[in-house]
Amino acid sequence: MSANLVVLALSLLLGIQPVTTDLYLPALPAITAEFGASLAQAQLTLSAMLLAFGLSQLVWGPVSDRFGRRPVLLIGLAGYTVAAAASAFAASMETLLVWRIIQGAAMGASVMCARALVRDLYTPEVGARVISKGLTGLGVIACLNLPIGGILAEVFGWRVTLLAPAVFAAGTLALVALRFRETLSAPNPHALAPATLLRTWARILRHPTFWAFTLLASASYAGLFTILAMSSFVFITLMGLSKLGYGLLMVSMTGSYLAGTVLCRYLLLRLGVIRTVMVGGGLTAAGGTLLGVLALAGAHTPMGLMPAIWLFAVGHGIHQACGQAGAVGPFPQAAGAASALSGFLMMLAAFGMGSGLGRVVDGTLFPMTNGVWLSGVATALVAWGLVRRVRL
Repeated sequence: MSANLVVLALSLLLGIQPVTTDLYLPALPAITAEFGASLAQAQLTLSAMLLAFGLSQLVWGPVSDRFGRRPVLLIGLAGYTVAAAASAFAASMETLLVWRIIQGAAMGASVMCARALVRDLYTPEVGARVISKGLTGLGVIACLNLPIGGILAEVFGWRVTLLAPAVFAAGTLALVALRFRETLSAPNPHALAPATLLRTWARILRHPTFWAFTLLASASYAGLFTILAMSSFVFITLMGLSKLGYGLLMVSMTGSYLAGTVLCRYLLLRLGVIRTVMVGGGLTAAGGTLLGVLALAGAHTPMGLMPAIWLFAVGHGIHQACGQAGAVGPFPQAAGAASALSGFLMMLAAFGMGSGLGRVVDGTLFPMTNGVWLSGVATALVAWGLVRRVRL
């Protein structure tokens, strides 16, 4: 496959995650009202989906090491398309939750294979630059999600916002079926043997580089998840923004994330992975702390809070590229298993954050601002502590 096709495939395979998490956010208050559900139940459609996404990767990873990336992608994308279409016709919050969980499980195949194929084709340092290009494409997709979601919800209703991801997945499935070539040069026939699988997981979990980069990506994603889970209620319900206005506001955050992925590539060429991550740690700590302080100081308006969110998003763009490539870097023969474990732990962190948010929701913006503050500080501690000690 050409380099451009690899980047396009990465953008779409990684981009299915923000399509799943972001597109329906402008409609989430309407979905909650339609079904007479609580805020905690509404957030469960996001957090439970992400937990299924993380758990499923533990299965998809070894299966892809055994049979290759392409068949796993075809099965996963087909299953996702069906589940996404079915969710649009859910008659209750419980039914919607079930289909969202199935969506998350199928989505695991797409994102896990995207991270693994980078290791199939590239060394860790080159892989970080390539995956940052894919994440730039993801950022473009994410930029479009929220305004499109707002328009669809405003004009056609919330069910269409749930149907749109099925269209995206069907298009990605067509590209994989027609153009994608297998990237795993030597499938492991023993990858699914229980003894082999346990030894592989144990080897991965004992590796300090895996933990450093996985914790980096997880801590940063926990902050983004907090924004995704709470921002529609903060900006639409508490501050009175329209669905379209909220979507445009989130586009600006995604633009900052895009800038972070571009900055990441610039810094990687000049500073290397470790020092780039340390710069990113400073950005996330500054953004999270600024957001918490602004909220405490009474800056309870969209433009009062957004500068801090923009700063956090720039750092997130750095940490996701470096974290996802770095976690699988030491395991060229088990990239699927390493990608799966890293993805599972990242989603476990997001689920933990979502569960915590559900318990502390108090009708104010502080659960969101304090959650991002905590994430920013934790990300910086990992960057300046664990990642700094890694030898690549």
